[in-house]
Amino acid sequence: MVLEVYAALNDPSPQGLAAAYAEHRAQLLRFLIARTGQPADAEELLQEVWLKIGAARTGPIADARAYLYRVAQNLALDRLREMKRRAVRERDWADVTLDQRADAPEPAATVDAESALIAAGEAQRLADAIARLPPGAGRAFRLHKLDGLSHAEVALRMGISRKGVEGHMATAMTHLRRLLAEKDLG
Repeated sequence: MVLEVYAALNDPSPQGLAAAYAEHRAQLLRFLIARTGQPADAEELLQEVWLKIGAARTGPIADARAYLYRVAQNLALDRLREMKRRAVRERDWADVTLDQRADAPEPAATVDAESALIAAGEAQRLADAIARLPPGAGRAFRLHKLDGLSHAEVALRMGISRKGVEGHMATAMTHLRRLLAEKDLG
């Protein structure tokens, strides 16, 4: 009897992990909220834990609870790294396209007419360049940069993988740099 209970708790199959997940879901959620500071992010990560264990084909697991916490911790760390990379990419993008730091102080509220016309012209150049992006790259760029969706959310909306979104974003950035450089030269 004891061996059957031990085997059920440490069953490496998706069904055994699913039972452990169901048992520890509330604690995992609190763990992820403590790691992310955001209940919505924690819920999303908890869903990713569920998806990972559903797709997992593992060998024997000595402690299913510890395994679930390790998966959750790894996903939280991946999310943190992604957020840091995104912040660096966006700051670099702002440096290149706007020729200023994204975290620079806002210009004075009083803007003369000439500056307003120049800014409007630059905005129009950028809008024209975005409109000329390939369809997939343009849609991914607009969803991520303009609508503020994460790569995971863009992937869901477009029905592609995160890697696919990253590929579209790389394509979009390459095209925008080229298109904006052409207009500077022309």
